[in-house]
Amino acid sequence: MPNLGAPELIIIAVVLIALFGWKKLPDMARSLGRSARVFKSEVDELKKDGKPAPSDASQSTVQGQAYDP
Repeated sequence: MPNLGAPELIIIAVVLIALFGWKKLPDMARSLGRSARVFKSEVDELKKDGKPAPSDASQSTVQGQAYDP
């Protein structure tokens, strides 16, 4: 989204107002902010656990065979 200028933002705002109405937008923004805050805190908590993320190298490879019908 590097080429998002003022005209594009105005168009997005008009579309959002047309879709959801003027009165619902503050509640939706508040809810989105809360959700982002909860998501960020959960990600931070996972990082603090100190458990290393599983690596792809530790997974075993499954060998298979293909048969002609």
